[in-house]
Amino acid sequence: MKNMFKLSRSVAVAAAALALLGAGVAQAQSKPWSDLGRAATPAEVKAWDIDVRGDFKGLPKGAGSVSMGEEVWIAKCASCHGDFGESNEVFTPIIGGTTKKDIETGRVASLVEGAPATAPQKTTIMKVATLSTLWDYINRAMPWNNPKTLTADEVFGVTAYMLSLAEIVPADFVLTDKNIAEVQKRMPNRNGMVFYEPLWKINGKGDVKNVACMKDCEFDPRVKSFLPDFARDAHGNIQEQNRGIGPVRGVDTTKPPAKSLKGATAAAAAPVAAAAAGKGPNVNSLLAANSCTACHGMKNKIVGPGFNEIAAKHKGKANLEAYLVDKIKNGGSGVFGAIPMPAQPQVKDADAKAMAAWIAAGAN
Repeated sequence: MKNMFKLSRSVAVAAAALALLGAGVAQAQSKPWSDLGRAATPAEVKAWDIDVRGDFKGLPKGAGSVSMGEEVWIAKCASCHGDFGESNEVFTPIIGGTTKKDIETGRVASLVEGAPATAPQKTTIMKVATLSTLWDYINRAMPWNNPKTLTADEVFGVTAYMLSLAEIVPADFVLTDKNIAEVQKRMPNRNGMVFYEPLWKINGKGDVKNVACMKDCEFDPRVKSFLPDFARDAHGNIQEQNRGIGPVRGVDTTKPPAKSLKGATAAAAAPVAAAAAGKGPNVNSLLAANSCTACHGMKNKIVGPGFNEIAAKHKGKANLEAYLVDKIKNGGSGVFGAIPMPAQPQVKDADAKAMAAWIAAGAN
């Protein structure tokens, strides 16, 4: 009995030692980042999961008529795309170039290889194959100067208006999450997508053949595509042409290229960081926050005139600040050519006054 007790005690001690050894090994093998952060909640995942698939999974509920979409279009879209999607000297046309026959076949005839071009240029409605792509892009990125501000119903309405202009749906149509799949069957280029088998099948054969290199391989990491120095700012300063939404990736093309990727990233982020820290002129953060630099450069024309051009043109004008506030809030056209200035009613009065005062003082 005594010997049995000693044996049991020995087994228990050995088991405890093995448990401690296992815990030590597990701790030694744990990664330094294993205890960082937490799992995202379903609500947080849902907030990011906003994409709309080709089968319309992810499409929110909603409805919008052609007439309602026309009102939204005239107020928020026409200044860049024209009243009828024909362009307005800003962007290329969205509507045009499709026929009733294209709607029947699902293939835009003028895009078929070897076919004569029947439209002066390719439009969006000629090329887009899936209606979900059109809806999703409008929902994410439009209006250009104030993206993600349209309601789901307004996106349905604007999409319906565009489809009506292309004669895909009638003028009294109401587009909804329930009937959008049926409308997809009338898209003029719905059969225009190319199915490339190697990209979809695991056993598919690729179109590139080469010998895999496993040792002493030649590798040149240099970027071969670049702009020569004389052409870096051919289209103005790229850094000033980014919208104030999302990451800023533009570089200052008025300066020589950075010698390293790290230097380029730091240079691009510097103005944003300075404004956020309150070290740069406050007006810079206002211009970025209100997406003014999407259309106006500091010293060059992008879509609209540069801020210095506006200041020079109106120098000495009576009640200049009030005039500029009115242009910012209510828009206008004809001052710098045919391209209109869209109304910006969402800009706070205090912000509009601050930006107007800065421009009136010379935009320096």
